[in-house]
Amino acid sequence: MPRKSPSSLKNKPAPLRRPVDRRYRRVLLKLSGEALMGGRPYGIDPEVVEEISREIKEAVSGGLEMAVVIGGGNIFRGVAASASGMERTSADYMGMLATVLNALALQNILEKHGVSTRVQSAIEMKELAEPYIRRRAVRHLEKKRVVIFAAGTGNPYFTTDTAAALRAMEIGAEIILKATKVDGIYTADPMLDKGARKYDELDYLEVLQKGLKVMDATAISLCMDNNLPIIVFNLKKPGNIKKALEGGKVGTVVRMKGVNK
Repeated sequence: MPRKSPSSLKNKPAPLRRPVDRRYRRVLLKLSGEALMGGRPYGIDPEVVEEISREIKEAVSGGLEMAVVIGGGNIFRGVAASASGMERTSADYMGMLATVLNALALQNILEKHGVSTRVQSAIEMKELAEPYIRRRAVRHLEKKRVVIFAAGTGNPYFTTDTAAALRAMEIGAEIILKATKVDGIYTADPMLDKGARKYDELDYLEVLQKGLKVMDATAISLCMDNNLPIIVFNLKKPGNIKKALEGGKVGTVVRMKGVNK
């Protein structure tokens, strides 16, 4: 049998990474707009989107069904604009449009990685995205397509955190993965307070009573009413999405105390 030449060995494709050992069937990943900035002061860092896309690809490679909700804070924040004097409803709609830009950017990179993707917008813009239709979204997920929900809930005065909780329940997700810049929920901002203590697990009521700024009160209340757990973790650490999906110890879990998931 002829020996393989060094050049043929050099061109041999790298072995595929082991698919995620699924603990969940269907999940919703919540990404903040700021997560897409990387080290930039605003906008989208293509390298960061590339890394997020690789993590998502690995997560869904074993058949996991994943939906994504993205914020728009890297481009425009409606609340901040409102505080500066802009009319709140108009500011919130502008923020929703920013989430569409982020959704299209993520879709573009995911599809370059071979991940079948659909963007559904709560505000109709048929040239760019499908309208949000729950049954269609579920069908896409069943066909193992990643569905990116854009434009929040389509209504002003509601955050993308609330949109994430709402969409997660509508599609029957088993958990929300809330990606942040820190590795969980702390007693105070760990960037400002070196004595801040991390929580490994919290009850929904504890989050509300302690005023912990992980998700807004409406989103936490929706999750509590429907017993939908949340894992808050650091997106910047490679492999954390996979680790969370496999049930590894990562970040902070928010759920009803005494309930094992």
